[in-house]
Amino acid sequence: MYYQIDFNKPIRVFFCGIGGVSMSGLAEILKSRGFYVTGSDRAESDTTRHLESIGIPVHIGQKKENITADLDLVVFTAAIHPDNPEYQETLRLHLNHLTRAQVLGEVMRNYGCPVAISGTHGKTTTTSMISEILLAEDADPSISVGGNLKSIGGNVRVGHSDYFVAEACEYTNSFLSLFPKIGIILDIDADHLDFFKDLQDIRNSFRKFAQLIPADGTLIINSDIENLDEITDGLACRVVRYGSDPEKSDYWAEDITYDNLAHPTFTAVRRADGSRQKITLHVPGIHNVWNSLAAIACADLLSVDRDVTARALLGFTGTDRRFEFKGRLSCGTAVIDDYAHHPTEIAATLHAAKQLDADRIFVVFQPHTYTRTKALMDDFAKALSLADVVILADIYAARETDTLGISSETLAEKIRALGHEETYYFPSFGEIEKFVLKNCRKNDVLITMGAGNVNTVAKDLLA
Repeated sequence: MYYQIDFNKPIRVFFCGIGGVSMSGLAEILKSRGFYVTGSDRAESDTTRHLESIGIPVHIGQKKENITADLDLVVFTAAIHPDNPEYQETLRLHLNHLTRAQVLGEVMRNYGCPVAISGTHGKTTTTSMISEILLAEDADPSISVGGNLKSIGGNVRVGHSDYFVAEACEYTNSFLSLFPKIGIILDIDADHLDFFKDLQDIRNSFRKFAQLIPADGTLIINSDIENLDEITDGLACRVVRYGSDPEKSDYWAEDITYDNLAHPTFTAVRRADGSRQKITLHVPGIHNVWNSLAAIACADLLSVDRDVTARALLGFTGTDRRFEFKGRLSCGTAVIDDYAHHPTEIAATLHAAKQLDADRIFVVFQPHTYTRTKALMDDFAKALSLADVVILADIYAARETDTLGISSETLAEKIRALGHEETYYFPSFGEIEKFVLKNCRKNDVLITMGAGNVNTVAKDLLA
């Protein structure tokens, strides 16, 4: 058993890599509970400046001198390597240390009703939807979300109720360190194949996540997941299902329509009482219908007034980089930025874009990691071919180096082999921007897409 955090016994905690989205949020939560929190990061940022402004000292640069013997606990991200000087000094001084995921789990233990939202796609959006619902209910939740939620002015909110809503990431099995009372599984897809062996390995991890939920807790799960019984059979907790098939679901959607911005309106049907409720969203696409059904099921479990749920969902306009409208080019082309970096996400985004009243859809896609691009190459090609014009940037390496002998040119050849002639590859953002400005017209839509830094293309074009 590793070190346990008790809100009633504040200690001295140091975060190595405190500028990260989740790390900074956890630091804020502990600071609000009376803990003495410090940290370090490689470079100054808006996040580190914000932490300093609320009384959390941040060392810029990671040095062994930052780690002192009076620390009770040191927290590391998965990105910290064994040769990191702060990590080595922590071991030398025999200090207690935890991973970011373990600390998130320990924080979760201190809340009466922790909600963990997992799934290979849709986590940030669904976490945000549930957060908006609880905020509209005046439930005063604590929130940890993997994106910038406008209504809380960032990625974390420190509340004072029993509710803690947290995004739960499957990468490196970090979500297996959590302690949810309500767990949500949105979908299970092949991803993070630099860590997982294959899809079955991923499914095994989601099964273990479901088994974390106690007997008095609830699993909310998408009934469209293949071989669902493998995940749900024999669980101690209650299981609530939502999805497209009424025969397999406790919550489903009927009468789905879209406005000219691809925003869905639908009837949410609840099996338990047969009720039918009209729901309108201000985020686009069929995938957000399913995300909202998960949020509705969670809200019902928490006894939120159903009219409050509907109003909160209507008012939710998305998080940063999720089909985010950025502006228009001088020629009139609408510019949208989206975080999609997996074939399933790309297809969902482009299907949503096809509901728009546009002549052509241009997509500027930046593949994310060599392993993902190679493992899912054919699926990427098929998904991207839904756009009218495909423009590829170089692969964003993230945590990897290129040892696989592939490039965006390889992907471009795959897309052209499907008969999609309007497929282009440019090695620099500057060349991409020139191409866009030369070829986009008034009633076109341009989507910059990917989990790397491709959003700078949208910024540059609009500037």
